[in-house]
Amino acid sequence: MNGVVAVVGEGRLADLACRELLDSCEIVRIRSLEAGVPKAAVFALVLHDAWHPSVHRKAEDVMRQAGIPWLRGFLAFGEGIVGPLVRPGTAGCSQCADTRSLMAGRDRKEMWRLRQLLAETGGPQSDVWASCAGLSHMACLLAAESKNVLHGARSRTEERMYVLDMKTLRCTSHFCLPDSLCAVCGRTPDDSQDAARIALRSSPKIGGNSYRSRSLGEFKTVLAERYLDYRIGFLNGKMLDLVSPFADVSVNLPLFGYDEATAGRTHSYADSELTAIMEGLERHCGMAPRGKRTVIRDSYRNLADRALDPARVGLYAKEQYERPGFPFTPFDPDQPLDWVWGYSFLQERPILVPQLLAYYSSSCAGGFVYETSNGCALGGSLEEAIFHGIMEVVERDAFLLTWYAQLPLPRLDPGSADDRELDLMISRVQAVGGFDLLFYNATMESGIPCVWAVAKNRKPNGVNLICIAGAHLDPVRAVKSAVHELSGMMLTLDDKFEANRAEYERMYQDPMLVRVMEDHSLLYSLPQAQERLRFLLEEDRPLRTFGEEFKPAPRHADLTDDLNDILLRFRKLDLEVIVVDQTAPELRRDGLHCVKVLIPGMMPMTFGHHLVRVEGLKRVLTVPAELGYFKRPLLREQLNPHPHPFP
Repeated sequence: MNGVVAVVGEGRLADLACRELLDSCEIVRIRSLEAGVPKAAVFALVLHDAWHPSVHRKAEDVMRQAGIPWLRGFLAFGEGIVGPLVRPGTAGCSQCADTRSLMAGRDRKEMWRLRQLLAETGGPQSDVWASCAGLSHMACLLAAESKNVLHGARSRTEERMYVLDMKTLRCTSHFCLPDSLCAVCGRTPDDSQDAARIALRSSPKIGGNSYRSRSLGEFKTVLAERYLDYRIGFLNGKMLDLVSPFADVSVNLPLFGYDEATAGRTHSYADSELTAIMEGLERHCGMAPRGKRTVIRDSYRNLADRALDPARVGLYAKEQYERPGFPFTPFDPDQPLDWVWGYSFLQERPILVPQLLAYYSSSCAGGFVYETSNGCALGGSLEEAIFHGIMEVVERDAFLLTWYAQLPLPRLDPGSADDRELDLMISRVQAVGGFDLLFYNATMESGIPCVWAVAKNRKPNGVNLICIAGAHLDPVRAVKSAVHELSGMMLTLDDKFEANRAEYERMYQDPMLVRVMEDHSLLYSLPQAQERLRFLLEEDRPLRTFGEEFKPAPRHADLTDDLNDILLRFRKLDLEVIVVDQTAPELRRDGLHCVKVLIPGMMPMTFGHHLVRVEGLKRVLTVPAELGYFKRPLLREQLNPHPHPFP
């Protein structure tokens, strides 16, 4: 074996590792990295008996400048850490691993402060739990992986970190997902007009009845392995809901200030876990630009010829902005904003979109509106992601338009769908959950089938009503999607509702107390709130069959053909479909795509009654008459004044 190995650091771990490598290669010991590494070195080990994060950060700079791979080993809090192997010019480094480990921990704020303190003071020279057996085990692992690198073989520490319990010697391996925003190895390109162009490609469906281009089965071996790990995972935990009528799994997306749960609901816990992971990936991509760096900051007035007019997506009314303590300010066309590039299918060209509309967490820092995840979708192809993003925009638009205009939608007979799976789903909800299900045709002028679904409790206690919506080219799929969503709330909110019933009764009297997402659904858990849904729940309405209410959907073998049909519908209505590609590098490696779809003029979902956004959206006034529900367009004062019940 040829090559010089530089061993950086002092202590028992470094001594033991050198002893293991002594007969295999030439070793040069270095106390610190201040003078760099020998030019002859082809590999380096950075080894300490304690945690010195500032040394690892220094090693990143030194080794990248020297152009040699390196591997670290250290002890912290009774554990030995080995890895990941860092190769210059390759995504994934020690800082990525530290960030993932920090975020996955339940004490991330405290650990961040400790890391800052250790960087300033240096910390102890040795971990108190450093055992001879544990150090020897680490040294053997470090030596073996060093030999693999020197021989050109694949190391087990490639994109992986090993954790050794110093007391039990239990060793676990954890995948280190590179951090696209890493200050050391991140290579985020500038956002650009050319990169935003979208040319739709063929996206064959996985089956005749599917609207997906890749099956969940393709991801079974990679999703949990790469993204879900309690110790260093991008997602750091999961929980099975054994109460819900269907298989419900939640995974945790750790953010610095809080944790956010994302759920998957299918007929099997395995598929629900994969779906929940994908939901977590989608949420991750939608919160901030990760695959490209925002470079345009200017006023709308200066960019108007190539930018989306924010007024077209719905703003707050003047009286809302003027309320004391209102967190947003009126849109000012002369105020500089951050802009990202999207693509307009109506104009067939790239278009600038305010970043706070394209990435919903951006709105938390101020601006003129609060944007939610409305229109964000993940897919196995770009076309698949766009398709499902459009379906979500259509679904929520139909729900809100129905609510604000109080449309007496036709009630559907689910038995007329002649779908055995749907029949069994409804029966299970009735038997296990104790809820009756009611379905209504909420299809709007685009003709894309939408349903409004209501779950009505038959038990004497617990939540009374739950409302949800679904949209799909196949109306039966829209109904099934709605049933799965309803099932996740049927039996899980009862305790919270009963414990805080008085609070929701106050919300019933004062709508401005409805502030967050969960308030909307729990408000309508009150029996007295059912009166507000009388426009929908009148029992003398005749049942309509699926055949009477929906036209047969065209059958295509390629999802792109379905997407083109949808885009043509919107073009005829002069509605602009704008797509912002949110795909982060963490997903691109697995061929996943994430987008944000905006359709200006459609109703944006909002949570918190003080944040209702209908200003400038004329469709809520005109579409009900176009569909024949009313003889003439509505007036603004005729809109439903109560908080919506979308959960």
